[in-house]
This record gives sequence, C-alpha cells and structure tokens, in this order.
Amino acid sequence: MSRSSLTRIPTALVWLALVVAEPVRPALAQDPSVTPAPVAGRSTAYAPHGMVATSQPLASAAALRVLEDRGNAFDAAIAASSVLSLVEPHMTGLGGDLFALFWSAEEGRLVGLDATGRAGTHMTPERIRADGFDRVPGSGPGAVTVPGAIAGWGALNETYGSKPLAELLQPAIALAEEGFPVTPIIASDWAGQVEKLAADPGSAATYLVDGGRAPVAGEWFRNPDFAASLRAIAEGGPAAMYGGALGRKVVAGLTDLGGYLTIDDMAAMEVRWVEPLSVDYKGWTLWELPPAGQGVAALQMLALLEPYDLAAMGHNSAEYLHHLIEAKKLAFADLARHVGDADHMEIDPEELISPEYIESRRELIDPARAAERVEPGAFATATETIYLSVADRHGNMVSFIHSIFGYFGSGVVVPGTGFVLQNRGAGFTLEDGHPNQVAPGKRPFHTLIPGFVTRDGEPLMAFGVMGGSMQPQGHTQVLLNMIEFGMDPQGAIDAARFRHLSGLRVAIENITPDLASALEAMGHEIADWERTSFGGGQLVMRLERGWAGASDARKDGLAIGH
Repeated sequence: MSRSSLTRIPTALVWLALVVAEPVRPALAQDPSVTPAPVAGRSTAYAPHGMVATSQPLASAAALRVLEDRGNAFDAAIAASSVLSLVEPHMTGLGGDLFALFWSAEEGRLVGLDATGRAGTHMTPERIRADGFDRVPGSGPGAVTVPGAIAGWGALNETYGSKPLAELLQPAIALAEEGFPVTPIIASDWAGQVEKLAADPGSAATYLVDGGRAPVAGEWFRNPDFAASLRAIAEGGPAAMYGGALGRKVVAGLTDLGGYLTIDDMAAMEVRWVEPLSVDYKGWTLWELPPAGQGVAALQMLALLEPYDLAAMGHNSAEYLHHLIEAKKLAFADLARHVGDADHMEIDPEELISPEYIESRRELIDPARAAERVEPGAFATATETIYLSVADRHGNMVSFIHSIFGYFGSGVVVPGTGFVLQNRGAGFTLEDGHPNQVAPGKRPFHTLIPGFVTRDGEPLMAFGVMGGSMQPQGHTQVLLNMIEFGMDPQGAIDAARFRHLSGLRVAIENITPDLASALEAMGHEIADWERTSFGGGQLVMRLERGWAGASDARKDGLAIGH
C-alpha cells in the first residue's frame, strides 16, 4: 500500500484539534539567520486502523502485512525487528539486546520489557587485565555479552502475541534467502566499516562483497547463513540460542577467539518485566524504562526544564539550546556516576527524579554561561541501534528498540551463523567500586531507551530516537517540539537537533553563523555538525480516531498504516 492511498488528516491544525485537549502554543516566528533549518522532506502519515514506523521500508512493509493479516502490534514489532536484523546489520541483529515499552490494551496498562544479556562467566576484571586490556574491550570477542534479543522476541510472543513466532520470522527468512537491494543510507554506513569487518574472517565472509568491499546502494545482498539461523529459531524457539545447537555454535566460536561466554551463560538468559519510571511535563507524562538503561537521563532533562518558558525563548534559539544543553550535562553527570545494573546500584533511580533533587540540580544551571563539565566514568555511550513503533486496531502501542551497540557490534561473526555479535560489554567499566564495574552475571550500562507518552492516564505516543547518548537528548527535543511549539509528529521528528558531545563541545544541525556566534559567546564550543550523528526517530501517535505516524528523514525508513 502506498502512503498516498492512506487516509490523511490534511493539516497540522486539524491534528492539533484532535490530539490536544487545550490549545498548544504555536511556534514563534524565527529569524531565519538564527534558527537552524529542519531536515524536512516528509509529511505525517495517517491511517484509520493501525500504524507502523521503522527505519527501513522492507521492515515497515513486513509489519504492515502482519497487521493487515489480523496480527497485533506485538506480532508486527517482532516481524519488523527480524527484518531489520537482516537489512540493517550494522545496527541490529540476532546477536544484540532489546527493550520494549508498550501499552497493553487488554490490561489497560503500560508494561516494560528488558531483554538484556549478562556478562559471561569469564568476564572478570582480572581476566580482562590478564588478557592485556586496561579497559573492557570495545570490540572483538572480549566485548561480547549474552545476546538477549531472541529471548525478548520469545517473551513478547508468548505473553502478548497472537501469531506463532515461526510465522513472524518468515518474511526475514525469505529476504535472507532470496536477497534484497541495499538502501542508500545503510550502504553509506556499511562502507565506513569495511576495515572492521575485514579483521574477522566470519564478518568478511558474511558482510563484504568478494571479501573486500561493502555493497553499494541498490546492490543485491543475500545472507543464507542468517536464514538458516532464523529457521533454527523458528523451529526450536528461543531455546535454539539459549542452550541449543545455535547457542553452542556461537559459544564454541567465541571460545576459539578468546571470548568470555559459556553455554551455561546462554542457557541462564532471562528477560525482566519492569515498572517504567515517569515525570509529568505540562500535562504530558513521559515514561522511560528503569536502569540499567539511560532513560532516567531523559526524565531528568525534562524535569529540569519544566519551570522555564521555553516557548518564549524561541525554538532552537541560542537561549533555548543553552538551557537544554546545560540540562543534558547535569543529567549525564548523574548517569555516569550512579547508573548501572539495577541490582547493583547504590541509590533508588526514583531519587534521581524526585522534585527535591531536581530542584537542587536546577540551581546549577547558569542561564548565561556554559558549564565545562566532563562526564565522569569510563564506559561508552556511542551506539548503533534500530527503533520502531507500532499500533494496532485493538489500541496496543509498542515502543521497541533493538541494538548490537557499535557499528557491526563486536565485529565478530561466528562462521555459519550469518549475524554479528554485540559489543555490549564495552558498556562496563573496570573502575573498582563503580556500580557499573564488570563482573560475571552482571548487566552492563545500556544506552537503549524506548519512550512512551500518556495524557490523563491514557496512551498517546510510542516514540524513540536512536543513537547512543543522542537518545535522551533526542527524546527531550522531540517532545518539546510538540508540547512547546505545536509541531505535528513529522515536524517534531525532522526539526534540527543539537547533540552535546562532551565538556563544552556541542554540534547543531544546519547551524547558522549568527547562532554559532551567540552560543560561543556563552562559552559553548561548536563542533562540526556534518561529522556528527543526530540519530533517527520513529513515532506513532493516537488520534481521537485513528493513528498518526512519522519516520525520520535522516534514515531510509517509512511510516505507513492501514
């Protein structure tokens, strides 16, 4: 189905009338010499029964077929995730972890799923140092933790799905066997990782054409080993990975390379059903998953900013950006010091978003001067991820994120499996006494955060922004675009973003000379935005009747409904 055939609400004004109970303040007119231009290029998609937004059209199409075949949003999310594992192999895959935050229409409540794998039996500070590392490896076999994504698929399917898991994996299996043309943005990212892939024989054989180059845009790509691995999961369920033949193959290959996992580590994989955390902002409630993810940083940012008249400052003005950047620094300082595996944290995550604590932190924001704050801790915050959102005719809404961490994860493909293993171990630190210090059986600090919004206790929006430390910054910016400036879903996703990097360094998309000068006068150091990733977002939103969807123009994706 083409987007032109969908039922659409014709203007943003009608959308606002449907979605918002009270008037939303319209965006202020801005001097074009000061405000960064939006990315722009797409309009919000609308549909009466269901909506899908993913970062790749083949994944959106697979999910849409599931919805049209009377499957629910959970079924569609699994189908899309499995296709993305094939067509965006540098971002996600069978060797990664996943998280979901979703509204169960039958239960009338918001539910959180954490499908994070743990560190292996041999992943100790002593072993890592003995192997010659002064920090947890950022790639290679020593960075691999138990992949939790397949367990996440199984838990969603068993608890909330309406179709067999094997049926949901068929579109990805067929694409892997028959092949598909690679899309432009994915081809560009792939080309930048040739050296990493060439360093591992399994990765080179799987992901490089003739062992030496990445596929170019439009070039056909097949992965029969991936199809075989998915077929093993379709036939044997998640147990194929967690103690079965596929898992044994993965562990044996890693052991030969010096990895830290055992088959018992794989067999012990369990997902967690978790209670989301939230903050209120002017009648909207933002929900995030609890640690070991960084969702609490998005909640802190929003809470820190709530008293300010951001709309009066003007969208992406120097004053506006300054306040958001300073809030981000405070939130990430807490993130780096306090957040890790929830079972090993020294404080209750709720303390980080309590009104008293937020007020004390807000006092540190200087409205006229940038703070030079180096983020403490030694763990990584760069990541490569897919995010998708789905809604169905029943009212279920799924916010879903699935990642292998860095581009092509660890860079390791066990021959014959067809998928790269994540490097999530790089999220640990060797720092003694830190809540995120590496240890066997421990979950690493995680960057993955699906977002969700309710109003008056009712589900409103499943949304997310990919990209490591960009994720909390992106959640905050997209939400403020809608609340403070009245943008419709696609406009909120497309609007130019900032990304604070470290210390005083910040990158801003399409920045103008006047805006750069104004921020530099406050003490900010402007980084080259063209060398910076600002993530990619997806969004599905409930209307009074029907659905709205948006897919980031920074990616190859598609929002489409039925």
